[in-house]
Amino acid sequence: MKLDLDTGKPIFQQIAEGIEDAILSGAFPEEEQIPSITELSANYKINPATALKGVNKLVDEKIVYKKRGVGMFVSKGAAQQLQEIRKNQFYENFISGLVEEAKRLNLSSEDVINLIERGFEK
Repeated sequence: MKLDLDTGKPIFQQIAEGIEDAILSGAFPEEEQIPSITELSANYKINPATALKGVNKLVDEKIVYKKRGVGMFVSKGAAQQLQEIRKNQFYENFISGLVEEAKRLNLSSEDVINLIERGFEK
């Protein structure tokens, strides 16, 4: 996980997304422990409160859960839940706009599919 302080995206959100990415990639399997707040703050040289805010966002979304006195763990079904969330975000952020533009250009769904396939060939 790499933090980008120049993006304007809050650091706590970057921490949460980095952990999400690690869950999706299998680096943090379900029911396994994630790095502690202390580890996150030391590794990324950030305030522990910032790291805690990022992890608490995932706790609120039930992606991770706390075991009192032990640490934070990836929830069962977290990867599938994240895939669903990200798929919906992908649709809202990219596909809906693409479809609107395709309609303005009178492109059929087949035309759009061909353009997308052309992009994958590059």
